[in-house]
Amino acid sequence: MTDFNELLEEQLKDPEFRAEYEALEPEFAIVQAMIDARKRTGMTQKQLSEKTGIAQSDISKLETGGGNPSLRTLQRLAAGMGTVLHIEFRPTAGN
Repeated sequence: MTDFNELLEEQLKDPEFRAEYEALEPEFAIVQAMIDARKRTGMTQKQLSEKTGIAQSDISKLETGGGNPSLRTLQRLAAGMGTVLHIEFRPTAGN
């Protein structure tokens, strides 16, 4: 993973790349939160699929950042994992 991190650090020196990367941060955060919550429960994607009725392929797509889940889908995933979805708005730096 060091090679990836080194490459990323190099790419982030480019202001345009950094701006695009930072613009995607909320999506990365949602994806990582979904993966972390599922792993905490010890569930596989297949088990989560069976609990929620959401296709395993769709869960996989969401976890790889290849989808744009609705609030309802996120709520179904959270309920299937025995968790609560929490979304908040926080002030940006300087506000």
